[in-house]
Amino acid sequence: MNAPFKTTTDPLDAPLWDLSDLYASRDDARIETDLERARGLVADLTTLQGQLVGARAEAAVLGQRLDRAVALYEQASDVLGALGAYAFLAASTNRNDAGAQGFEATVREKMTAIATPTVWVTLEINQLEEAEVEAALTAYPAAARWTPWLRRVRAMKPHELSQELETFLAERGPISAQWPRLFDETLAAMKVRAGKEDLTLSEALNRLSDPKGARRKSAAEGLNEALAARTSTMALVMNTVAADKALEDRWRGFKRPADGRHLSNEVDGESVDAMAEAVGAAYPRLSHRYYALKARALGKASLDQWDRNAPIETSAPRGYNWAAGKQLVLESFADLGPEFAERAGGFFDRPWIDGRARPGKQSGAYAHPVTSDRHPYVFLNWMGERRDVLTLAHELGHGVHQTLAAGQGSLLADTPLTLAETASIFAEGLTFDRLLKTAPKAEQRGLLAGRIEDGLNTVVRQIAFHRFETRFHDERAKGEVPVERIGEIWMEEMGASLGPAVTLNAGYEHWWSYVSHFVHSPFYVYAYAFGDLLVAALMETRAKDPAGFTPLYRALLAGGGSRGYVEALAPFGLNPRDPAFWTIGTKRLEGLIDQFEAVV
Repeated sequence: MNAPFKTTTDPLDAPLWDLSDLYASRDDARIETDLERARGLVADLTTLQGQLVGARAEAAVLGQRLDRAVALYEQASDVLGALGAYAFLAASTNRNDAGAQGFEATVREKMTAIATPTVWVTLEINQLEEAEVEAALTAYPAAARWTPWLRRVRAMKPHELSQELETFLAERGPISAQWPRLFDETLAAMKVRAGKEDLTLSEALNRLSDPKGARRKSAAEGLNEALAARTSTMALVMNTVAADKALEDRWRGFKRPADGRHLSNEVDGESVDAMAEAVGAAYPRLSHRYYALKARALGKASLDQWDRNAPIETSAPRGYNWAAGKQLVLESFADLGPEFAERAGGFFDRPWIDGRARPGKQSGAYAHPVTSDRHPYVFLNWMGERRDVLTLAHELGHGVHQTLAAGQGSLLADTPLTLAETASIFAEGLTFDRLLKTAPKAEQRGLLAGRIEDGLNTVVRQIAFHRFETRFHDERAKGEVPVERIGEIWMEEMGASLGPAVTLNAGYEHWWSYVSHFVHSPFYVYAYAFGDLLVAALMETRAKDPAGFTPLYRALLAGGGSRGYVEALAPFGLNPRDPAFWTIGTKRLEGLIDQFEAVV
């Protein structure tokens, strides 16, 4: 186990997924059949329009109708969710294929046309008084299972618009989605010139962890040039997405750009601000201190930005073929109990993972939950590096979480971002602990450095992203932000987070333009820091009683979105509303830096 393998980008090493559990191809006759089935479910649902408000004086009748309406809403969402998932999954491995991209856009448009008539459901629910809803759930207990979903619907009540405007926004959705599509296709088609090689974005980013400084520098300079050639397009995309969001936010009455995300995450904006401030205040003790130590370890006065993730050891880092990565990750999941390893193993036993890096495949990694009655899929670009092993663990953490929560049904399995990153970051931490435990002593300093850097990338870097994004949206409210100004904001926030030991070389001002979350999911990024700090507290709890922790942790994951994060953490004796909660994670990371300083 853990024998050193040569790092490989052999395309035959990592698997491809098989989407035929959804549909055989985009010509599959079942696609039209399911579109028609969704239309039928929506038609059945529409017969209840007006009947919820009409039964407000009859609690038992209202409860029965609520139960029927929400169940139909979920069933229609499941059918459409599988269709949308198939179109997205197929397109994400084929961003250079116009047919795949066109199919995804067409499916999105058809889904929107079918789903838009359901906008009345949440609007009518929110016409009811709180006491009426509570009485209905009491009088018809079967409907009480929808309580967590109804809570989220009710939270949106102050920000809802008229049915006409909600319909307009829903119908406009596929058109607005063309901007993220342009973003994805632009990056997928991009070639990065590094020496005599042409690299994809994923390959170029991976090259920044190469042991040889010249190869890191060449990849970084190639990225500078490739991104610079596209920043005007990316700035147009960012400005348009932000303006579109600001327009809707203004109509909905959100005062700050991130407020809509906070609401969907069921978290107070003040709590997120406090977390960001706590991390910002810790910059000198965390990233500034670590990168100064790393520069010393590498024999440099300071680090160039392309040295940020450079391996500490000069010898070639340990590589992992797919079989070795799989084994290590599954053993790590088994540390929580056999059920966790078994659920993770199912993704390998069946073709549910697409790990093979190839031209046209978009960069990054994700776990797509599809719907509660369908299994998830995992997507990553395997290069055989240590970070790829941890990415595999991260995404499988999501996948296991999704399979555990599936019993809640799609509406309740959907987890707010405040908890969505818990299982993924926890799995990553378990895998790193096993990497460190099984590594020869000569490799432990490098592994410790890698773990610290992963923590900095998840906490410090994501908060820096959040601050950049917040400033960009604030300036966009006054008018279009020029590409040069976007670069300035980026350099200021990255410089503040990295500290004086890292030189932000010329060209780095363009690197904001490959961060997909800014376009696909504005204000998503703080969830990574939130999740990492939350997981640090959970890991401290597990260390005190591993056997007692596992059933509590399983219950947390199986609950999906049925409980808010405060309620979900109560069984562990943790209170995320206490400011001291957030310092558990920063102190844990600071302790790792103490260990690193002792061996530099």
